[in-house]
Amino acid sequence: MPKAKVNGVEIDFENGMTVLQVAELAGEEIPRFCYHERLSIAGNCRMCLVEVKPGPPKPQASCALPAADGQEIITNSPMVQKARQGVMEFLLINHPLDCPICDQGGECDLQDQSVGYGRDETRYGENKRAVEEKYMGPLIKTVMTRCIQCTRCVRFITEVAGVPDIGLISRGEDVEITTYLDKAVASELSANVIDLCPVGALTSKPYAFNARPWELTKTESVDVMDALGSAIRIDARGPAVLRILPRINDAVNEEWISDKTRYACDGLSRQRLDRPMVRKNGRLSPVSWGEALDTVGSRLKSANPERIGVLAGDLQDAESLKASLDLFRGLGVASLDCRQDGSVLGNGPRESWLFNSTLEGIEQADVILLVGANPRVEAAVFNARLRKLWLTGKTRIGVIGEAADLTYGYDHLGAGPDAIAALGGAGSAFGAALKGAKSPAIIIGQGALNRADSPAVLAAATGLAASAGVVREGWNGWNVLHTAAGRVAGLDLGFTPGEGGLNAAAMTAKGAVDVLFLLGADETDLSATDAFVVYLGSHGDAGAHRADVILPGAAYTEKNGLYVNTEGRVQRGERAVFPKGEAKEDWSILRALSDHLGARLPYDSLEQLRAKLFADTPTFGQIDFSPGSIPAALDLGALGVAGPVSAEPFASPVRAFHLTNPIARASVTMAECAALASGLRLAAE
Repeated sequence: MPKAKVNGVEIDFENGMTVLQVAELAGEEIPRFCYHERLSIAGNCRMCLVEVKPGPPKPQASCALPAADGQEIITNSPMVQKARQGVMEFLLINHPLDCPICDQGGECDLQDQSVGYGRDETRYGENKRAVEEKYMGPLIKTVMTRCIQCTRCVRFITEVAGVPDIGLISRGEDVEITTYLDKAVASELSANVIDLCPVGALTSKPYAFNARPWELTKTESVDVMDALGSAIRIDARGPAVLRILPRINDAVNEEWISDKTRYACDGLSRQRLDRPMVRKNGRLSPVSWGEALDTVGSRLKSANPERIGVLAGDLQDAESLKASLDLFRGLGVASLDCRQDGSVLGNGPRESWLFNSTLEGIEQADVILLVGANPRVEAAVFNARLRKLWLTGKTRIGVIGEAADLTYGYDHLGAGPDAIAALGGAGSAFGAALKGAKSPAIIIGQGALNRADSPAVLAAATGLAASAGVVREGWNGWNVLHTAAGRVAGLDLGFTPGEGGLNAAAMTAKGAVDVLFLLGADETDLSATDAFVVYLGSHGDAGAHRADVILPGAAYTEKNGLYVNTEGRVQRGERAVFPKGEAKEDWSILRALSDHLGARLPYDSLEQLRAKLFADTPTFGQIDFSPGSIPAALDLGALGVAGPVSAEPFASPVRAFHLTNPIARASVTMAECAALASGLRLAAE
């Protein structure tokens, strides 16, 4: 390996590394504004100047300078210190004295680095320039006079998000960052530019002037807005969640989160269910917990177990699913389902419903086929990873389904399931590429799994996967992209109909059941059912509107819970604030209900519940472990049922990205984004 000296210390480094990276290997801190590990190199802020020998006797930008064997890198010489002070002086020439009123204050790179590397005076007395504010949509607030033209936002939107809506105009001292024609940034990842901005030029519009960083309690947790389980940090003050930020997790979300993950948090305080309610004379009236549980208990005890249905929602944690399963299975109920959308998965081995390549491991694939999936709206952060693969030029992507703008190029192979069989033919170039690939992958989405002909579609897809060798020694390329955060945990637990039990669609039909228990289920049509409906959840959404009894539960930020993402990775969600009003954690409500039913659950605390969960289903004890990293012997021939398929095109179950769950639908910010997105779609059409 090549070697270089950093401030006299010899360091081994890999070919292709820059001087900045070698210096950081040696533990030296190099200030920077434009450089970012996940973006292309711009080299325009010049803050990372170092002295390099052999070389010209002047400071050089370390971010853009390739490291070479035998170099001597000096990061703290008088020349370097003077150069950095000069650069900082230039950066501050036009920067306004906004720190007391700037939302970036307290977590601003410019503040921190001006203290560490700046002068205590300036030699410039000229008037500062002013820049007009720009419109970037309802999420991004701009104060462009603060901008130092680092171009991080431009590079992120263009390279990572794949929506080149932000650019640089003019030249010299007139240069400005702006959107084209003052349009909103049309990306599901747009607000990540706020985290990337090293100054206060781009800040959060919904969070503006709400709090300072040191006032907030910070809790590390996981996201439930989709099935990726992105690593997040919940910032709260008192009882209110004020913002959600990403955490770095290279295996899942790298360091990005979607706009829905970031901004749906204002829905946590709106349309909340905070008191038990019972419908009396056609109206829901507040009651005590005792009366509500007595009402539910008497209904359940008087009903035949064959006439009771339990439907779990998309945001449920594993503990609430386990408590519900134990309670109702103990009562003899067979009609339980966690698949509100009617997905056909759940009858095969665990690998049949997992993303087996893993989210990070998909980067090893050289040919990828998407079937009935639109990852841009179903898993926006994962879509950015697919775009990264496409940009390398080493991965070929094909799509069977909607011809949507995925922000990267792909082969559109057809709109419906008949295209799957065509890929197996001799004349299909993409089919030949899939079969000849070193690491082929098939990603099947919920748009292909929630149809009447889904068993036949699944059989066709697994047949193609088997002929292409998608599952082989050292590689498992069979992947299911889920859209619901609680779905994999439900399937792992067996939260599916037992012998003689009804599925989600059957139990919501008229006359199918006498009592329908909804565990946070809001994404199903309840217009036909005439059952007595009990709703346990956090928001006044579809389920609560139809309910005869409401048991107020906790949102994901208000309870400790385990969530399993689409690749089978078990992750801990941590409580940031307490439930609203009289609401309680879901599992504790079920535990209290079991007493009223005379079928007491055998745990009195969350720790005891988790102990039983781990004992009954050991996979839940493997925290932060991705089982797909171990190649599995998956019998693809056992999945699906061969038969005729419909000519109906695949359609993504996510029709409005910003309004996919009760929390998002209660969010004012998400409503504004949805209205804007709808307008953009109409304009495009």
